[in-house]
Amino acid sequence: MDKNIPLTEALFYILLAVRKPNHGYGIIQEVEQLTDGRVSLGAGTLYGAIQSLEKKGWIRIYSEDTASRKKKEYLITDAGKEVFAAETKRLEELLQNAAYMREESTND
Repeated sequence: MDKNIPLTEALFYILLAVRKPNHGYGIIQEVEQLTDGRVSLGAGTLYGAIQSLEKKGWIRIYSEDTASRKKKEYLITDAGKEVFAAETKRLEELLQNAAYMREESTND
């Protein structure tokens, strides 16, 4: 198995939120919206995760305009897309196996 997966839930949703350019607060808002408020990222968690994702090469800074104090925007990289796709495939397998087991137990 790929040493990069499974992803934590926070990393999964951050990668999902940067499929288009997004800044930190936008990521927090999108994750909360996607999960109906179940996952709420604190600033420390978010920026620690962003540093980790940048270091791994899974996201990159899309834009940064320090003159106008525009917020940094982040974007998923091709490597990040590959990891996200592998994690999605793993999660789909889990769901398929759970559905199979549920079906088996109802047929007994």
